[in-house]
Amino acid sequence: MMAERRNGGKPRREEKNKTSGSVNERKRQTHSRKYDVTGGEKQIKTGSKGKNVQGKPRQAHSSQYKLNPNSKCPISHLCGGCQYVDMPYEQQLAEKQKYIDDLLSVFGPVDKIIGMENPYHYRNKVTAAFRRMKSGEIISGVYEEGTHNILPVENCYVEDEKAAAIIRTFAGLIKSFKLKIYNEDTGTGLIRHLQIRVGRKTGQIMVIIVTASPVFPSKKNLANALVTAHPEITTVVQNINMKDTSMVIGDRNQVIYGKGHIEDILCGKRFRISPGSFYQVNPEQTEVLYGKAIKYADLKKKETVIDAYCGIGTIGIAASDRAKKVIGVELNEAAVHDARVNVKMNKIQNVDIYSNDAGRFMVDVAEEGDSIDVVFMDPPRSGSTEEFMSSVITLGPKRVVYISCGPESLARDLKYMTKHGYQVIKMTPVDMFPLTRGVETVVLLTRAGTVHRG
Repeated sequence: MMAERRNGGKPRREEKNKTSGSVNERKRQTHSRKYDVTGGEKQIKTGSKGKNVQGKPRQAHSSQYKLNPNSKCPISHLCGGCQYVDMPYEQQLAEKQKYIDDLLSVFGPVDKIIGMENPYHYRNKVTAAFRRMKSGEIISGVYEEGTHNILPVENCYVEDEKAAAIIRTFAGLIKSFKLKIYNEDTGTGLIRHLQIRVGRKTGQIMVIIVTASPVFPSKKNLANALVTAHPEITTVVQNINMKDTSMVIGDRNQVIYGKGHIEDILCGKRFRISPGSFYQVNPEQTEVLYGKAIKYADLKKKETVIDAYCGIGTIGIAASDRAKKVIGVELNEAAVHDARVNVKMNKIQNVDIYSNDAGRFMVDVAEEGDSIDVVFMDPPRSGSTEEFMSSVITLGPKRVVYISCGPESLARDLKYMTKHGYQVIKMTPVDMFPLTRGVETVVLLTRAGTVHRG
């Protein structure tokens, strides 16, 4: 009945909820990577005449900077990506533990943070920007924090090493193929970015060439040259982004080589990753995070579960073996398609994916009198909205498992949830982003008065 009334068994397009959005839009990377160079003082020219970067004026054309010879990463003070790169890892964990304890212990007990065995080169998604120097040399690198000045990168302690090697090769091919790099001031040129996505367990690699125009001369020859240099590449895709935006990935894709997507294995399940799909950047720690979330859900194969804003279905599919029924809800049509492919690929019979706004969907479920035992929610860094949390409270699941990448917004949302009939039982921080200040936290909430066992 639920499927017939809401979806008719077919995908449908719903009007976007401007306060909620889809998982892909909420979590999509908005700029090129912030991350290591060696060498002496350099001067880099960039095109930045008065345009804005996310509402802030871009800095002037020239950026003269000094490298920090006392740091593992000489540009970490400029890039702003790895604030803890020179801090011993145990101290990083202690800093994050204290931060979470100070902020969240007022709501309930906080367990010990779970760190990584090897906290380096963990990112499975790497995005590069390019600049042509006066000498004709093509540099690839990261944006200086708060600007569009490019800092050249040779090695980065958080990026996948294969991805970094492919980026270096591509920079050379830009020059040999005489391709023009996109100029933000004039709106001319072709190559905007290069994004590499790596399936850490499958070894599959997707190369996404982001262009400012669908017209891409010699793209097949370029792809062949790239694959010849790096035969580990599984697919090469042209992504077309013609908008004046800081968003890296556009809406249109043209497959140049391979299938146009890759697959990876997470929590024992196989997932299809397309160019625009949201997929956690640290899969090793994601398995830890999801394992803890599923444990908190306390599933006994009798429960009906909602995976709100499910993206490509990772949490819900990972939990499906332990639940009676999993309902994934997602607004982004491309993500809905990938999620349904993932359900079919894993031969799962108890997961349904709906194309809908998750908050509205849960209100509909409550109005129909259907019972939901567990809701997984994984909002963006900015946190959830009162509208969404109100829909959770209206639905009244026995347990809510909240996965957060923004501790301050989590504190705000827990305050709301605990004022409206829920109590925090326990929390665990997980170090998803070593060398940075970032930390994820998984929280178990139950309806006030509910006795929790386990």
